[in-house]
Amino acid sequence: MRKHRSLYARLILYSFCILVASNFLAGLSLMLLHALGVVRTGIPRQVLSTAWALVLAVFIGLFLSAWLGKKYLSPITRLIDATAQVAKGDFSVRLEVENSGDEVNSLMRSFNSMTQQLGSMEIFRSDFINNFSHEFRTPIVSIRGFARQLLRDDLTEEQRREYATIIAAESERLSNLATNILRLSSLENREILTDLTTFRLDEQLRTSILLLEKAWEAKQLQLNVELEDMDWLGNADLLSQVWLNLIGNAIKFTPENGQVTVTLRRENGCAVVCIADTGIGMDENAREHVFDKFFQADPSHHFEGNGLGMALVKRIVELSHGKIQCQSAVGQGTTFTVTLAAM
Repeated sequence: MRKHRSLYARLILYSFCILVASNFLAGLSLMLLHALGVVRTGIPRQVLSTAWALVLAVFIGLFLSAWLGKKYLSPITRLIDATAQVAKGDFSVRLEVENSGDEVNSLMRSFNSMTQQLGSMEIFRSDFINNFSHEFRTPIVSIRGFARQLLRDDLTEEQRREYATIIAAESERLSNLATNILRLSSLENREILTDLTTFRLDEQLRTSILLLEKAWEAKQLQLNVELEDMDWLGNADLLSQVWLNLIGNAIKFTPENGQVTVTLRRENGCAVVCIADTGIGMDENAREHVFDKFFQADPSHHFEGNGLGMALVKRIVELSHGKIQCQSAVGQGTTFTVTLAAM
């Protein structure tokens, strides 16, 4: 409140100084005109009347400045109070904005936009920490529990092998999670890609499909592949991760005897890759968060995964001067479209 009063007092003081200076200059001009002989008649009375008029003008101007200053400083004081709340960690504060295009209202609209973004980031940060803790804690607890079981003397050989297999699988899951986190962190801190080479993009997609052959054959999926011959300049290793992840997800979320389609075509100098499936699909909430870290569309964790694959995919595509779009509906499958611009 003291800062608000100080701002208000400075405005009044500045207005007072401007009015006094203006009136002083007006009086000085009148004296100069008299000295030059321009004004001669009734000078004493005229000067006295003018002086009183100038003094009155100062007080009237001061009163108007105080009234108008309080009116126009009100949004600034509210903005100062709201900023103090944000500094304390309250991102829910919003300011009422008039339908006006002046600078103050534009500033208040920007403030509301800022607090909305900060609030979203805070929610995302909390979710990230919670999901991160869960994804790490779950395999560790599992490993610890089955390791203790292995210390028992009354276990059969079959039980020992079963527990050891679970420990190995959970250890692999933990290792993959740590690797993906480090990889994503590295990519997020990069602005440009290095190790660029020219390679056959269509052959890379075919290789990715063949590497996943065991998975799609086990589910007896029908693969439709239409790839235009295309040489491409980019980071081959990183783009390979994109295709393995997207095609792998298409296979994972498509039921037996379903269909997965992979196409590659050139449009306006860009490479456009579409990977579509006839799987379970996603609702609107899942589509909005599919690229978020640790987000998993299946809350039951029926499907394996740590929720980092799509975040990696998006970052690699962005670094490759591209964009990725997702179209999906529950029960109607999912289509990911990757558009890569020439580097």
